[in-house]
Amino acid sequence: METASSKRLETLDIVLNGLMSRYSDRVPDVKIIINAMIEAHIIGDATDIENDHIAFRTMGVPQLGVQSFEKIFLHYGYQKREHYFFEGKKLDAWWYSPPKETDPRIFVSELRVGDLSEESQRIIKSYTDEVTADPADSLDLDNGLEVDDFLHKPLWRTPSLADYQTLLKESEYAAWVIYNRYYLNHFTISVHNLPEGYNTVADFNQFLEGIGIKLNTSGGKIKTSPDGGLIQSSTVAEMIEAQFANNETMQISGSYVEFAERKVLPEFSDLPQGKILRKHRRDGFEAANADKIFESTYTTQTLR
Repeated sequence: METASSKRLETLDIVLNGLMSRYSDRVPDVKIIINAMIEAHIIGDATDIENDHIAFRTMGVPQLGVQSFEKIFLHYGYQKREHYFFEGKKLDAWWYSPPKETDPRIFVSELRVGDLSEESQRIIKSYTDEVTADPADSLDLDNGLEVDDFLHKPLWRTPSLADYQTLLKESEYAAWVIYNRYYLNHFTISVHNLPEGYNTVADFNQFLEGIGIKLNTSGGKIKTSPDGGLIQSSTVAEMIEAQFANNETMQISGSYVEFAERKVLPEFSDLPQGKILRKHRRDGFEAANADKIFESTYTTQTLR
């Protein structure tokens, strides 16, 4: 007999699959990287990739933000973990551990709207105020297709180019969210489970650059946590032709792909390679790494 818990995991699969298929369609680098990995016999097909985590960006306003967004994934069994604060970027963030080891961790950040200038706050609220109640409260969270549709549906009107450009000057994060809303910001390939020669970020970066992929250089191409346990890199978001209100268009940054190498924890260092599971590796995130990876969509990277 199907339990409520197994039903929720099935629904979660629908939601995650929907997110990944649309994200792959929107971010050409995803297919380029996966196809190159198959050609190089690193993987047999896309299902061989362990997805370390997926990330979302939100607006910190009363009826939206993390408190609303997390309701979806907490319902499916995700658990809220550490909080991170990014002072310079005016962001709060949390990560969530998945109900099963094969699912990605989730990282959700939220713009501290109240910390921005009055003009930026006015622009943001002119859009977010169109959402009069928390939209997560009216969702049937047991209907995977309904949730999938919600995560890809605009919550407010298409922004004007002038508003986007004004926000861009103060907060590139704010500009990204006002245009993209809840779109999946990135997914992350766990490189430590790949074959020898590709199973470190340093080696995998070499492979990526060999196929013409441009990497984020903020803080160096390789970002390493102080404990040495979490090593990350990311592509630079590609520029996409964005359609603004009144048929105005502009090239803006889309989404990117991230790569993570999680070292085995010291207490499990004697485990043979074939016995190492996710729970034996360094978990969580690193604010200093994440701070630089956020910049994968920033003009300092995309206009390089």
